[in-house]
Amino acid sequence: MTVIETHSARETAEAGEKFGRMARPGEIYCLDGDLGVGKTVFTQGFAKGLGITEPVNSPTFTILQIYEGGRLPLYHFDVYRLGDPSELEGIGYEEYFYADGVCLVEWGSQVEELLPEGTRFVTIQKDLDKGFDYRKITVTDKEDENTGD
Repeated sequence: MTVIETHSARETAEAGEKFGRMARPGEIYCLDGDLGVGKTVFTQGFAKGLGITEPVNSPTFTILQIYEGGRLPLYHFDVYRLGDPSELEGIGYEEYFYADGVCLVEWGSQVEELLPEGTRFVTIQKDLDKGFDYRKITVTDKEDENTGD
């Protein structure tokens, strides 16, 4: 488990950028946290770490946005509006989950049963006692959650 504390949107993006620079083909990151907590800011930094220069926005209404301008393709999912995880089958999610790019899945806990071992969970939390822009970013692997490691 990794815990990162940030105190601005810029620092949250920089945390995402570090993960993007380290990302390897086939990795899946699930982003969870309240609305407005910084999932898209983290994703924008992640994309920058991959070398993607085009604007990155949350694909809330399209479910999937593909960015291919970096060292690896980025498959950015937002599953917030899905009624059932099986709806991902309609867009062929496995084609992306098992591809040579990297997947970022906002609201990933809603489709957890579809995620393979090795998926990394990124939880972003606010703590207003520590400031309006404070964020606690916790990263765990799917097997860590199952074993308690």
